[in-house]
Amino acid sequence: MKKASLLIGFVCLFSGYVAAAPASAEKEVAEAVDHLTQAMLHKDIPQLQALAAENLTYGHSSGNIQDKKASINDIETGKSAFKTLEMQNQKITVSGDVAMVRNHFSAQALKGTEVVPTEIENFQIWQKQKNGKWLLIGRQAFRF
Repeated sequence: MKKASLLIGFVCLFSGYVAAAPASAEKEVAEAVDHLTQAMLHKDIPQLQALAAENLTYGHSSGNIQDKKASINDIETGKSAFKTLEMQNQKITVSGDVAMVRNHFSAQALKGTEVVPTEIENFQIWQKQKNGKWLLIGRQAFRF
């Protein structure tokens, strides 16, 4: 009887640990996406630098593809600027050290003084680095 109770206890403990691990990773990725969104909205260049991997490939809905430096430069110079910006209907799938994020990118973009409503779909790939931080390694936006 003691062995059965002990076995059931270990099974419960282990299954609870396994179930909690993906939820924790999903939460970490959701926080990283939110930090990225806020950094883009508020032109927080150090935060953008910290969240983007050096080998980032950043695709726009126009088909333009940029590296880390160019994508952050657009935010810094105001070429990409936002009055409002939020990610909606977000779905996160974690597989090991990689997370795939799909969401709806809803913004009021700024082109000079003109406000341009922007509604596009967004696919992001995040990777958990050796230092334990989730970094954006890929992003592709597309019109729907």
